[in-house]
Amino acid sequence: MPDTSSRRDTARRRATAVLAVLAAQLGCAGSRTLAPLPAPKHEVPSARLDTRGKTITTYILFEAARKLRTMEDGEVLEVVTSPFAAIEPDVRAWCRMTGQALREVDRSDGFVRYYIEKAPWQPERKRAAIVISDPGLEELLAPLGLALSAALTGDEVHLFFQGPGVHVLERGFQPKLRGTFRSLFSGFARNGLAEIGHLPPGEKLRQLHELGARFYACGPSLEHFGVEHSSLAFDDVIISEYLTFLEQMRGADLALLLQ
Repeated sequence: MPDTSSRRDTARRRATAVLAVLAAQLGCAGSRTLAPLPAPKHEVPSARLDTRGKTITTYILFEAARKLRTMEDGEVLEVVTSPFAAIEPDVRAWCRMTGQALREVDRSDGFVRYYIEKAPWQPERKRAAIVISDPGLEELLAPLGLALSAALTGDEVHLFFQGPGVHVLERGFQPKLRGTFRSLFSGFARNGLAEIGHLPPGEKLRQLHELGARFYACGPSLEHFGVEHSSLAFDDVIISEYLTFLEQMRGADLALLLQ
């Protein structure tokens, strides 16, 4: 059998390997200090939004939508981003779905500027119903990202938390990586995700709540997992079971069950 020293060496090597993988996956080699934003070259915007360093489009478009709400129709918002492949298709899709006008895209100085002219809000107003069962750090990225995307286009969003997923609704909830060994590096992973724009689940829920999303919690799951009603982060969570949410799913244009 290996002695204690050998086991410790093996554990250290594994820890180093996991840290390297997480750093590569999350792009969290360290915080970067960004240079001051140069003046716009073409359009003269009414307002500017600097999101350089963030590569999560829901983060960028939530801030853009919030800024646009303070502006008049016809005014132009300049959104400045780092160049990454996913952003432009998402900006264009969001503008199409909400009726905003993307007037210009400027890539002339190493980052990307989107000039969005505010137009009357014209969402199609669909309904999305999403069931969340897994409170894992990585497992929450897709359902909350899809929910935020739908809410940002003006859709009616309903989220049902059941099983261990009810913990996500608790104040101060901190998600962890799956697996006994990987869970040790959950804080590292959370910080890396936040740096690129993946806010903590509680903050994403706050954004969803601000955008009008409705939250449902499975009553038996709350009891089974020891989650008190008083510990929920929102006062208007609907305590129910499957039939209540099935009614929302039946009327939904998009229904997702994520385990």
